Amino acid sequence: MSPLRRVHVLVEGRVQGVGFRMFTRTLARRLGVAGYVRNLPDGRVEAVAEGEPKAVETFLKGLRAGPRRARVDRLDVRDQPPTSEFASFDIRY
Repeated sequence: MSPLRRVHVLVEGRVQGVGFRMFTRTLARRLGVAGYVRNLPDGRVEAVAEGEPKAVETFLKGLRAGPRRARVDRLDVRDQPPTSEFASFDIRY
């Protein structure tokens, strides 16, 4: 079994009110990535994702593109130690 990769991501741009969280959850679940996504009060979206390194890299590429109505200006990605604490990928409110 290959090691897991965990990332903490902050997404800036037009990413709230455009289906970004639903897009992120669908993408993560399709890739077998666990974690969560949520809107932040300052207009950014935060995501924590953990999974196989290739799946996490594909997840990040998807976030950079975003859904059709979104505009991603910046992705701040920070690696964190994996914890295996997530059973699925969910939207947090």
